[in-house]
Amino acid sequence: MLFKIMLSYIIGYVRVIVEGYYIERFVNICTNNKIIIWNLKRDKDVNLYLNVGIKDFKKIIKIAKKTKCKISIIKKKGIPFIINKYRKRKFFIFLLILLIILLGVSSNFIWNVEIKEENNNELIGIEQDLKEVGLKSGIAKYKINIKDVINKINLKRNDIAWMGIELKGTNAIVKIVKADEKPEIISDDEYCNIVSDKAGVITKIIAQDGTAQVKEGDTVNKGTILISGWIEGKYTGIRYVHSKGEIQAKVWHTKNKTVNLNQKIKEKTGNVQNSYKIKINNFEINLLKRVSKFKFYDTINEEKRLKIFSDFYLPISIIKTTYEEENYTEKTYTQEEAKKLVIKELEEELENEIEIKENILNKNINLYEKDNQIEIYVTYEVLENIGTKEKIVF
Repeated sequence: MLFKIMLSYIIGYVRVIVEGYYIERFVNICTNNKIIIWNLKRDKDVNLYLNVGIKDFKKIIKIAKKTKCKISIIKKKGIPFIINKYRKRKFFIFLLILLIILLGVSSNFIWNVEIKEENNNELIGIEQDLKEVGLKSGIAKYKINIKDVINKINLKRNDIAWMGIELKGTNAIVKIVKADEKPEIISDDEYCNIVSDKAGVITKIIAQDGTAQVKEGDTVNKGTILISGWIEGKYTGIRYVHSKGEIQAKVWHTKNKTVNLNQKIKEKTGNVQNSYKIKINNFEINLLKRVSKFKFYDTINEEKRLKIFSDFYLPISIIKTTYEEENYTEKTYTQEEAKKLVIKELEEELENEIEIKENILNKNINLYEKDNQIEIYVTYEVLENIGTKEKIVF
């Protein structure tokens, strides 16, 4: 019986209401004639709701006449009724078949390239590089040689330690580990000088190997030799070495900014206007062509590619353009207000640049006025270790 009920859900059934005073007799006759009825629900004393297969519907009409009951159809369910409903809608069926075909065809292409960079280390230009070597939206899967793409990218760039590509559905997932930037390592058996890597005034110099070329109090520029990679002996003459030593100097970090005392301040009003486009691969369709009604505004574009499953992207995306209204107001700063704003900003930039804050020896602020402008220089005097090794080339 259960199988027959399940079969009725496929081949079709109707939900009916039976009205009359002899409903019990109606049910008994259906049962005796082995007519399957289910989901019976009694409403008051004279109404009965039930399901019956379309093959048995004509039989229960005859039984209803015998028992002086009235039958009305409430719902029709099943595949035959769905086909009958849409049999005249040929265009709908055509579109449905076309959609199925398009989905099947599009599954053989890559429609989205997802780049995952370890620790959110951004690699500038990697998307363009991937396009140039053939990994881009719209390319057929059979044309993608993963090993070949990785080898070409490694030849183009030296800032990638590891790269992997995985094709899932219509999505290409590119995983990248950025290479650490390492200074050139000079072997201990190679001759080298120690040269200044920044300008400053020497406060301490100890030559452990090699010959000191400057002394405390000397001013040096970037590239000045601090400890040379040779030693001159009275009897041995000049002998080349791998120079070693410790050098400290007072160096200066400077930031400057020019600020106008009369400024136009930009503020967002909170009013927004949206427009949308449909992008099919590289073809765009404007759903609503209009210019923003705002006089001043900021434009934000957001593109969302459509997908059916987590990695089955379609060659269709929705582009949302948001216009945020802005107003400009005139504001005049006093010299003291401008000075406070700019100095605080420059100090934050400098402190982010200096590794050891305890080594800051002095802070100097210089102010220059001209017309309605103030030019401010903030300089930090810092005690730092300086010097980098440079190979001696004969």
